[in-house]
Amino acid sequence: MRVAVLGAGAWGTALASQAADEGHDTSIWDRDPVALARIRAGGTVQTFDDAVAAVAQRAIVVMVVPSEAIREAATRIAPALAPGAVLVCAAKGLEAGTRYTLDRVIHEAAPAAPVVLLSGPSFAREIAAGLPAAVVAASRDAAAADTVQKTLATDRFRIYTSDDVVGVALGGALKNVIAIAAGCSDGLGFGNNARAALITRGLHEIGRMATRMGGDPLTLSGLAGLGDLVLTCTGELSRNRQVGLALAAGEPLAAITTRLGQVAEGVGTAHIADELARELGVDTPIISQVAAVLAGRRSPRQAVADLLARHQGSERA
Repeated sequence: MRVAVLGAGAWGTALASQAADEGHDTSIWDRDPVALARIRAGGTVQTFDDAVAAVAQRAIVVMVVPSEAIREAATRIAPALAPGAVLVCAAKGLEAGTRYTLDRVIHEAAPAAPVVLLSGPSFAREIAAGLPAAVVAASRDAAAADTVQKTLATDRFRIYTSDDVVGVALGGALKNVIAIAAGCSDGLGFGNNARAALITRGLHEIGRMATRMGGDPLTLSGLAGLGDLVLTCTGELSRNRQVGLALAAGEPLAAITTRLGQVAEGVGTAHIADELARELGVDTPIISQVAAVLAGRRSPRQAVADLLARHQGSERA
C-alpha cells in the first residue's frame, strides 16, 4: 500500500516508520528540514518538503499536524488526492472558531475523501520502540476504517474499528484537558484519590458532551475514551499532564509551552471545549476550571477549591 504521512513530529515519524517497516511504500512531509533530514538518514521513508508531492498517488494519507493546522493542510492537499484515497486524522483537538471536531474540518476541506480518526492510548515514544498498543480507527465509512485497520495494524499495534466518530473525536480531544487538571492535582500534592476522582468525573463530562452531540456514551468506556484518558492523566510522557504539574508549581504558561517545545493540545482545546459546552448547555466544571486557570482567571488551588465547593448531588446527574 502507498502511504503518506503529513507531519514529522514524534507521532508522525513513529507511524511512518512503522508503515515502512511493514513493507508499505511510505512518504512523509514536514516544514522542518532538520526533521526530514533525520528521517532521511534512516533510509526507509521517502521525505518531501512539498505536501502536494508527498500525497500524490497515495492510497492512505495520515494527517499528524497540530489541530490548528488541519484545515489548512487538508485544503492544500485535497486537489492532489488520488481517487479513493483515505484521509486519516491522527491529531486530537477541536477547531477554534467553529468548535468543530477534526473529522468535520477535514470533510469540509476535502469532501471527496472518506475520513478516519485514529485515536487511543498511544505515546509515540513507545510506538517507535515497538511496544504493544491498541487504538481505534473510527469512520462513517466502514470500508475506509477497515482499510486503515488492515494497512496500519501490526503484531504489536492493534487497531479496532468504530463507527462512532463523534465519541472518538471528543474522547481524544477532551482527555487532554482533563490531563492538565490531573497534573495540577498531582502537583499540588492532592494524592491518588483526588486523581482518580478527576479522571472519573472528567470522563463523565466528556460522555455528557459526546451524548449531546450524537455520540455513543459506551465509546467513552473504550480505548478512545477511558484508555486514552487514563494514559494521558497518569503517564510520565504526557505533555498535558506536564503542563498541569508546572502550573501547580507556579510556572507561567508561556514559559511552560516554550520549555516543552512540543504542542500540548489541551492548552488550546480547553478554551474551545468550554465554549462548546456552554453552547450545548452541558455542565463541565472540570473543563471550565482548566480553561479559567489557563486564562489566568484562577490559580490551580482556587480551581480545586471551587470544584470542592460545588453542590453534592447524584453521581449520574
